[in-house]
Amino acid sequence: MGSLYLVRHGQASFGSADYDNLSALGHRQAERLGEYWRERGMHFDAVLTGTLKRHRQTWEGIAKGLGLTRDDVLTWPGLNEYDSEAVIATIHPEKLQKPDTPELYRHHFRLLRDGLGAWMQGRTTPVGMPSYVDFLAGVTTALDHVRARHHGAKVLVVSSGGPISTAVGHVLGTSPETTIELNMRIRNTAVTEFVFTPKRHVLLTFNALPHLDGPADEDLVSYA
Repeated sequence: MGSLYLVRHGQASFGSADYDNLSALGHRQAERLGEYWRERGMHFDAVLTGTLKRHRQTWEGIAKGLGLTRDDVLTWPGLNEYDSEAVIATIHPEKLQKPDTPELYRHHFRLLRDGLGAWMQGRTTPVGMPSYVDFLAGVTTALDHVRARHHGAKVLVVSSGGPISTAVGHVLGTSPETTIELNMRIRNTAVTEFVFTPKRHVLLTFNALPHLDGPADEDLVSYA
């Protein structure tokens, strides 16, 4: 039986011109996770990441914390996040005000929930994005790859909240509404663990932050 660890990227630059970069906090979160694993003698037999900058930067921080370098990381486009702006635009074509108050943040995520539901049900086609059926296939083929190629191994996946919640929803057979709520709850650098055989994955833990559990690290917890 193998173990698959899915890690959401560190805090990115929400609300900025280029979201796809880790903030200073995001870099520290990623490195702290690597340090935590190094302290416990963790190693990975294979590493997969999406192709986004925040995925690569998160892996580089984890690797630094682990005290290693490796160039055999497999990039997997199917592990990339959906475009939240494109999703929201399908139900709210007007340009949104930059979310800089609690109410504007709540408004943003209400629209995102509604937009994701419409996309997942096939009622909308966000510009520049695949259908949800194809998005799901990008995630499930990564799971299939891990089962087929890495039986008995420890595998790390660095991705985003959308693909990770989709993987969990697929394994558990949840409704679209539940998958969306899982997506909204995943914290930065949170760890979700599956065990797997050549035939299936089984969820073991979800959205855990063991590396940020102590009082010294409580200020490193973030959601967006």
